[in-house]
Amino acid sequence: MKFKDYYEILGVARTASNDEIKKAYRKLAHQYHPDISKDPAGEEKFKEVGEAYATLKDTEKRAAYDELGRHPTGQEFRPPPNWAGQHGAAGTSQEYSFDDIDLSDLFASFASGKRHAQNQRATMPIPGQDYELATQISLEDAAHGTTVDLNFTVAEHDQHGQLKRVPHTFKARIPKGVTNGQKMLLRGKGGKGFHGGANGNLYLNIGFIPHRLFRVIDHDLFIDLPLAPWEAALGATVKVPTLDGAVNLKVPAGTSSGQKLRVSKRGMPKHNQEHGDLFAVIQIVVPAKLSDQERELLKTLAESSTFNPRAHFE
Repeated sequence: MKFKDYYEILGVARTASNDEIKKAYRKLAHQYHPDISKDPAGEEKFKEVGEAYATLKDTEKRAAYDELGRHPTGQEFRPPPNWAGQHGAAGTSQEYSFDDIDLSDLFASFASGKRHAQNQRATMPIPGQDYELATQISLEDAAHGTTVDLNFTVAEHDQHGQLKRVPHTFKARIPKGVTNGQKMLLRGKGGKGFHGGANGNLYLNIGFIPHRLFRVIDHDLFIDLPLAPWEAALGATVKVPTLDGAVNLKVPAGTSSGQKLRVSKRGMPKHNQEHGDLFAVIQIVVPAKLSDQERELLKTLAESSTFNPRAHFE
């Protein structure tokens, strides 16, 4: 009989806890699942992982396995005398032809003394597959929370254990306070588990639809605020849009283009009930056409002003 290192197959230490063994199994079973693995040897590895877990998750089987000692994988070996009888394997050690039996068959016989390893694996819990989807929402929906309809297909086992693709549709609630690019976990909303295995999870990647006025960075909003030259020079009070309606913003006299004026707590909401800020980025805009009176006023200003915006060039 050839030895198989079940700890090595699962990638855990021989002192690993039951939780560590279970976690390693779930990860590898998902990685080598026939429906998603691109590895040519994925199906065989999937079976090996299931075989190793079937033995190590059971306290009595694990103890019996540990008594076999350590051997290189693939090395021919024989269990110690009376080992099979002591651990309740079918028959006695004399009835076994250890040269003709597989290690997995030997441990599968512990269950009833009759079942074959293939039947043991057939009833093993298989976790459902995890999925990842992307959805886009508006800034308004992100600010107030929304519900999105999700439609996709998942791989599920039928009653005979065969994988098939089935439609999966449900409504997902997106709370206010999400950020652009956030990955949201919907636990248990992935593929269904088989034979009592846990359902998979759904990871929802959230993106914001570009807004015609606002730009968003984390929880802060930015808006370009056009000002006439005299508004920037003399100061003014102007209306500025926010996601919850316009507010009055006082522009100080002497405001320059590119300067940012903050409107406190008018940005995107946070999970702690706080809000980010809104920043109005000043853009000084000149009239495309001037009336005769406007032209004369500007000429008078140009002739009388000592302001030199390029003084730093000298």
